[in-house]
Amino acid sequence: MTTEAAIPTPAADKAALRRAALARRDALALDDRLDWDKVRSERLLALPALAAATPADGPVSGYWPMRSEADPRPVLEALQARGLPLCLPAIVTGRMLFRRWAPWEAIVPGGFGTLVPAPEEPERRPASMLVPLAAFDRRGYRIGYGKGYYDRAIAELRPALTIGVAFAAQEIEAVPAEAHDRRLDWVVTERESIRCG
Repeated sequence: MTTEAAIPTPAADKAALRRAALARRDALALDDRLDWDKVRSERLLALPALAAATPADGPVSGYWPMRSEADPRPVLEALQARGLPLCLPAIVTGRMLFRRWAPWEAIVPGGFGTLVPAPEEPERRPASMLVPLAAFDRRGYRIGYGKGYYDRAIAELRPALTIGVAFAAQEIEAVPAEAHDRRLDWVVTERESIRCG
């Protein structure tokens, strides 16, 4: 009796690519990651949309880094010092929403190992989004952590500017994109700022 080999699915391919990219990210030396966070922050703040942003343009969403994620907090602090309103994501009843936040304000556990603004903080609609990821390609497709929250939020919030925040080691040749996947406008690493598409 013969059995047919399982046909790989995009979800299975993504899971394998996610594991490999996270292993590469986790293997980066802490000192290197800290140095590269500084370089990446400078690149992010130099992007025309962020460099020219004013409070009237609307909030910028970031995220609180977990594990070995690229750290956007220095960028958020610099934007807040320029008067830009900020927000962070939170998952509430299966949906990603964004709540007002400013550096040094209280954050609380939000599930999935995240830290989020307190529940009483008002909801905001970001005009620009700094987006974490596990892996990315130059077309702007990303692999997240498998739940699809960011893809749904990006679809809901368009035309918000989306900027992936990553280490160069997380780049892959091609994400096996599915119909629900949403492309990023930019990906910024310690090596370069990539205009996607």
